[in-house]
Amino acid sequence: MYSQQELDDAVAAGAITSDSANALRAFVANQRNASLVDEEHFRLITGFNDIFVTIAGAILLFAIGWIGQSMGDNMGLTFDGGGPSPLAGVLLAAVSWGLALYFTAKRRMALPSILFLGGFLLGIFWTAGSLLAMMAESMIEQPGARAAAVVLSISAAITAAAAYLHWKKFRVPITVAAGAVAAAGIVAGLTAAMIGDSVAIETMMTIMLWVVLGLGLAIFAYAMKWDGSDPARVTRRSDVAFWLHLAAAPMIVHPVFSLLGLNDGNASIAEGFIVLVLYVALGIAALAIDRRALLVSALAYVLYALTELFREFGAVELNIALTALVIGSALLLLSALWHQARHKVVAMLPAGLQSKLPDLHGVKKVEASPEPAA
Repeated sequence: MYSQQELDDAVAAGAITSDSANALRAFVANQRNASLVDEEHFRLITGFNDIFVTIAGAILLFAIGWIGQSMGDNMGLTFDGGGPSPLAGVLLAAVSWGLALYFTAKRRMALPSILFLGGFLLGIFWTAGSLLAMMAESMIEQPGARAAAVVLSISAAITAAAAYLHWKKFRVPITVAAGAVAAAGIVAGLTAAMIGDSVAIETMMTIMLWVVLGLGLAIFAYAMKWDGSDPARVTRRSDVAFWLHLAAAPMIVHPVFSLLGLNDGNASIAEGFIVLVLYVALGIAALAIDRRALLVSALAYVLYALTELFREFGAVELNIALTALVIGSALLLLSALWHQARHKVVAMLPAGLQSKLPDLHGVKKVEASPEPAA
């Protein structure tokens, strides 16, 4: 199967016309009896070779990291006498970048590209974090939580800058989400550093939950901006938005449920019903924006809540099975009727808001560009 991006590239190269590409998209949508917009396509694998390269690459990067750590141990270049070595991070980042030059830039393999991006950013964060920790250890007699938060913030800033460079070079859609998460790490780290030990741990956790919620909403808004630039979802911008939504969803869902006290491991019947109501609200929001990430991120909470509800009502032995039956059936039904349900939800929204949401009626005519993600 050809991806949306490959069709767009074919138009840009003159292999087919824009009208032909749109006609093909419309034909496939009609064959599936669903809008391509609602399918949330994103390119991950095109064949087993993608999986093969990913497995081989993961083994290689693991070996490189191990060798680098061993060399750092032998050279005494480690944090806290035997901790992480910046040499391992340097080697991991360098090898990941080199592999991306071939498998991402030339072969354009999606799954290996994600692996090598992860290896590169992990290597950068590892290098920056371990070097800064070693510096803090040498300058401060007993580095505390405040120093650790500062190290986290600076390391996240360096990682965000590295993500930007990687994006400019390779244009891997998930890179934007990785950079956004790194930027969120800067804010979270600085907040923790400013608070320090001035408040109780419970208060600190509450403050950080609010901060993470705010950051999640900011990333969500950024994802909607990318979605708004490609309402027909036929270019790489849609893939960027997908990963941003996937990053934002847990940052929104977890703080909301935690701040409401719904994940303390002792749910009551009332709390269980609150979780279900919130999940329905998230489902309506997911239908409106045509993204399923919110539903997936909240799934663990609703599974736990339903399990507790069935247990409270006496179904002790079958509470887990009944929960799985209800949730699995409901989600499959929603998947089958997604387009119809979304049409009803969007129809109730103001016209001005509807115009900013993904298309309801299939593929619209869009002009391809050589660099649709720019």
